[in-house]
Amino acid sequence: MASMSFLEFFHKGGKSKKVRKYHNTFRPKKKFEPGTLRYSLHKQAIASLNSGINLKDVVKLPPGEDLCDWIAVHVIDFFNRINLIYGTVCDHCTEESCPRMSGGHKYEYLWADGLKYKKPVPLPATRYITLLMEWIEIQINDESIFPTRNDVPFPKQFLPTCKKILARLFRVFVHVYIHHFDRLLQIGAEAHCNTCYKHFYYFVNQFSLVSHKEFEPLAELTRRICDTTKPSTNDLPFK
Repeated sequence: MASMSFLEFFHKGGKSKKVRKYHNTFRPKKKFEPGTLRYSLHKQAIASLNSGINLKDVVKLPPGEDLCDWIAVHVIDFFNRINLIYGTVCDHCTEESCPRMSGGHKYEYLWADGLKYKKPVPLPATRYITLLMEWIEIQINDESIFPTRNDVPFPKQFLPTCKKILARLFRVFVHVYIHHFDRLLQIGAEAHCNTCYKHFYYFVNQFSLVSHKEFEPLAELTRRICDTTKPSTNDLPFK
């Protein structure tokens, strides 16, 4: 796997049987309909990644394109890719090995969805991540939040929902890096995970979609693999 490119890793779904088993839980995988604007933007983003363009430039909004469409495409792509990354380590993430959704001893994440779990509760990491992926699928398949027709405007709750999705997806990075990095090394997936993390970090930082406070558990990793010496040039009207 170490010889595979970043995109080949995600397109082929890895080589692990566990990855395929894990993904059966969240089928069907969210895809873009050919012929739609989002499909075109998705292909444009993938082509940029394939071309070797600097990731900081890849995440910038293409001239003339709608910001919400660009964010929607990336939210869905990150959902698919982070889902797959967790699939590479899920056989090592059990209720016994990871009784809490945590990032070391200092950080623990509680689950709440406003429905079944109305108050934040501690959960085993595998249960937390399963509920998270199911919750995200519901959001991105909801036409009232992620409209697919070009003549239907994005609702007011679109950006807040995307911010919540991305902040929660970041927690999967936290858990995988801190508790399962040895597994990534074992299967040769650390470089692919690092590239996905950098892509994620540059994107959410470019558009101020995740609070900097959320990145504290991986502050050292971020300093090492991302260029954080220059502030974001984001001049968008929302924070």
